[in-house]
Amino acid sequence: MAKKRTIRSIPQQRTPVREQDPRVRRANFAEVNLGYNEAEAKLESQRCLLCPDPTCIGGCPVGIDIPGFIGRITEGDIRGAYDVLARTNLLPAVCGRVCPQENQCEGKCVVGDALEPVAIGRLERFAGDRAIAEGWARRPHIEPNRFRVGVVGSGPAGMACAADMAKAGCDVTVYEAFHLPGGVLRYGIPDFRLPNEVVDAEIDALRRLGVRFECNTLVGRLFTIEQMIGELGYHAVFIGTGAGYPAMLGIPGDSLNGVLSANELLTRCNLMRARDFPAVDTPLPLGRHVAVVGAGNTAMDAMRVALRLGAEQVSCIYRRSRAECPARAEEVHHAEQEGIEFHWLTAPVEVLGDGKGNVRALRCQTMILGEPDRSGRARPVPVPGSEHDIEVDQVVFAIGTNANPIIGQTSGLALDKRGYIAVDADLATSLAGVYAGGDIVTGAATVIEAMGAGRRAARGMKDYLGLSEPATPRLPGDLSGTLFGIAPEQKNFVRLRVA
Repeated sequence: MAKKRTIRSIPQQRTPVREQDPRVRRANFAEVNLGYNEAEAKLESQRCLLCPDPTCIGGCPVGIDIPGFIGRITEGDIRGAYDVLARTNLLPAVCGRVCPQENQCEGKCVVGDALEPVAIGRLERFAGDRAIAEGWARRPHIEPNRFRVGVVGSGPAGMACAADMAKAGCDVTVYEAFHLPGGVLRYGIPDFRLPNEVVDAEIDALRRLGVRFECNTLVGRLFTIEQMIGELGYHAVFIGTGAGYPAMLGIPGDSLNGVLSANELLTRCNLMRARDFPAVDTPLPLGRHVAVVGAGNTAMDAMRVALRLGAEQVSCIYRRSRAECPARAEEVHHAEQEGIEFHWLTAPVEVLGDGKGNVRALRCQTMILGEPDRSGRARPVPVPGSEHDIEVDQVVFAIGTNANPIIGQTSGLALDKRGYIAVDADLATSLAGVYAGGDIVTGAATVIEAMGAGRRAARGMKDYLGLSEPATPRLPGDLSGTLFGIAPEQKNFVRLRVA
């Protein structure tokens, strides 16, 4: 019997992870974090207390059995660790890289009360990477049924929903507006954080489940959600289009040449390969001195991309202090290592032009922190007479996103006051058979939260289609509590077409 682990008996220091040298990596798009090898993963796995009532699972939006997969790594059973992960998480190699574990599972780790928490995300990535390298796949037996399911959007919410519906035996087609699937995983996150090879491998796993991808298909323009349910013959539809409509600050000068959103910068670089221009035909004019407004993960990505594309100086403009910065601590640390300049407690008030329609500077004012606002963070308050100019020739806004408006404009779906799709507790929309989840419902969230929404919507869709197992098993011939032999939990309705 294995000896019980205690805080005193486990390795006291968190196992460090190897990284590219900052002086080298700022000039390439290769992955910064090199991940654990097997010896490092086993050492870190020994820091897990294997709690009988693990609080870390409650911090995971999809409820991964964290002690279960970590315990198998300790035993050297990496395939077993992957199998535990794959029961609930379709994308372990992705989530291990980009999810904010410090605010989720690792934030609930009891080891973190006394020491640094267990590096759950790094261990998840290790198992996911091994699965890709070895070609492992957890493909259950699938009994096909007659139902056709359409999924709009191939980001993490759409992929998770598609996987669960395919496993339930449905014929699943995913529609993607861009020319390659992956959604925000491909167009929004640079290769130095999430290589496209990893995204491709996870998408291939979906294809092995029988999921089909139709790219270059903009739902709402080529056909509507109502047409999918009607003319195209889908029995259920999931909408996971994300919140990719960029927000701008609305200050004077924000229409000058040289002002763009982080969404455009990252999409052109990541998905459209502008970083390889002129080898590919996607241009991306870039300034020598670039200012990025915002301090979330997207802002960090935009700054570090600009640096790698050849900008001489890249600055972060953020109206709060470093303590309120919403980006992951690791991303801020990497940006600082690479030479990004941070202007904390600084807010832009005007983009200044050179008289020829181009950006020449960003006028800012210094802020101090006041009382907390509705977000719970200290409200930034301008300091009178503190205006000053920062000389730049390009300004990138990374201050958040809004709901993608196309679906709402072209369908009869009920929307909330912010323009996001309104859903009930099961993520059902106002149209029968149509479900939605992820950023198009909640606004910007994490990859794992979007996946959790996709899986929750899939459960609702299976209930709607009558594919769910009854909550209480019934013996053959047991018709008690039924109506026409149908159990209450299996009741449904069907769409009738009047000739």
